[in-house]
Amino acid sequence: MTTVAAEADALAERNLARVLKAFRTVRLSAADLVGSEGYGYGDIGRDKLEQVYAELLGTEAALVRPQWASGTAALATMAKAVVEPGQHLVLVGPVYDTLAPLLDPAGAHPQSLARRGARITAVPLAHDRLDGERWEAALADEPDWVYLQRSRGYQRRPSWTRETLAALIAEAHRAGAQVLIDNCYGEFTDYSEPGQWGADLLAGSLLKNPGGGLAATGGYVAGRARLVDRVGDELNAPGVGADLGPGGPYLRGFWQGLFYAPHAVAEAICGTAAAAHLLAEAGYAVDPPADTWPRQDIVLAVELPGPEALLAAVRAVQQVSPVDGHVVPEPWAMPGYPDPVVMAQGGFVPGGSLELSADAPMRPPWTLYLQGGVMRQHTVLAARAIIEALAARTSQA
Repeated sequence: MTTVAAEADALAERNLARVLKAFRTVRLSAADLVGSEGYGYGDIGRDKLEQVYAELLGTEAALVRPQWASGTAALATMAKAVVEPGQHLVLVGPVYDTLAPLLDPAGAHPQSLARRGARITAVPLAHDRLDGERWEAALADEPDWVYLQRSRGYQRRPSWTRETLAALIAEAHRAGAQVLIDNCYGEFTDYSEPGQWGADLLAGSLLKNPGGGLAATGGYVAGRARLVDRVGDELNAPGVGADLGPGGPYLRGFWQGLFYAPHAVAEAICGTAAAAHLLAEAGYAVDPPADTWPRQDIVLAVELPGPEALLAAVRAVQQVSPVDGHVVPEPWAMPGYPDPVVMAQGGFVPGGSLELSADAPMRPPWTLYLQGGVMRQHTVLAARAIIEALAARTSQA
């Protein structure tokens, strides 16, 4: 634990230095924090913010917009903008539940890429790792695109490391494919980002790491300039593209959240590591273990013995939340998910996963996903509340 905390502090300092350098480069001033209205033409603060994101993510260009209400929305726009009818996309491993309708190889949803004429090959995981033989076979089939998800999502597989992603990107490029990256939950957990590792286009949510817990909505797409231009046209309208889009009342929060993000992500890393230690001591299997470094995202997976234990754990986290701490979460048909989802989300921004949250689909193997925590102490309190709730349930049984 001491090692993780020390490494996380060093990581935060180095990433904060990168953020401040980018702010100086664009000459951020107070006038740039006032968002535009209407069409948003000439929003200098928005344009500067996008320059900063491109620098931090290691890309040629970026879009950072409140018009994307989630990471799913940004990712869907990205994929629809660039994957053309007749092209071949290789999908590595299962994706987030909310992206499955778009990327389903069978094309069950009428607006899926497959229904639009794209061919999608899914490369499964073998023993929680990439199936190497299927991966090589997919690349031999000359794909146009490869889609990689950095974080685990609702999956048992480990989140991809920088080394793994860089190697997969390089292999895809050698096969002639361009690479799309789902970067959600991974920003600022490393000293660099997928743009520096060769990714052609990546997307994420401001409700997660880069929003610093202060962004009230929004997402981003970054990558090669010609591809980002296509995403702008998909977001707004062909020929209008990135020029349209007011920053509104959100711009100040985007800037301030980005400033706080390196520290907040480090706090989340330390908090989930401490929670892993406490939960493992209590007898629960966790991934990644407490002493794992580097940590690839802000998510901790906790295996629980059944649905009742899962509900008890989620409700315990809700009780230590600053907002709606009196509410009892129940599973519900959350839009975009095939199974009912139970979620503890008592932060100040609904869906803000960098703030402490805990959620899970109501299906085996009954894994709780503990995410974020802008203060490590808050995550520790949540872990203790989970342990107490599960112990009380056991004693009553």
